[in-house]
Amino acid sequence: MANSYWLFVGLTLALTGFLGYATFSTARLLQSWRPQGNLMLLPGENLLRLGMIGACWVLGRLSGLEPGLLGWGVEGWSSQLVWGVGIGLGMAVFFVAATRWLVRRTGSRFYSDQIIDLIVPTSNRELVWVAAALLPAVLVEELLFRSLLLGGLAPILPVGWLLLGFGVVFGLLHSPQGSWGMIGAGLAGTLFGVLFLWQGSLILPVVAHYVANLAQIVVAMRMRA
Repeated sequence: MANSYWLFVGLTLALTGFLGYATFSTARLLQSWRPQGNLMLLPGENLLRLGMIGACWVLGRLSGLEPGLLGWGVEGWSSQLVWGVGIGLGMAVFFVAATRWLVRRTGSRFYSDQIIDLIVPTSNRELVWVAAALLPAVLVEELLFRSLLLGGLAPILPVGWLLLGFGVVFGLLHSPQGSWGMIGAGLAGTLFGVLFLWQGSLILPVVAHYVANLAQIVVAMRMRA
């Protein structure tokens, strides 16, 4: 492999570490501070997401790998769109039902709604802005975890190890949501990885991820109304 590829590997792992550090730092901050307004709509957060999208694109180019290996093709986009919406809605139904069942029986022992409370819109107008801000948030996670870490490292590591290993890492990044939050996110991350490998494209996991998250936000909003 070329030197540029190994530089890509190092910088991608560093970016993953930075994302983890930023996530845990934000979680600690939120224990003693609440933003005035929706967490998803903070200008600094959105600028950071856009910057990370740009960084992921640069890293993908630096890798020297074919765009198809990174899932950057658009072939079959229409069928992936349909599959993504269906799978995303199915995931939302499962996780909403499972979370409600768990909370009814154990309270907040295994699940914390601190983060969801900070991103649930208070009006339909705010919901539109949250839906818009959710897209770059999802795109960052899919570019990093599916495109760069799964597709980008596939030439040097077994895909099964990458799929399960980074599924666990994806779950750990959701630790502020409690044990169930980590388990659920880990399962979801692994499923998104399977979808990525199945289609060889980011379109399907991005759509499924976006629809699942948005549907859960809408349900939480209606329940709090």
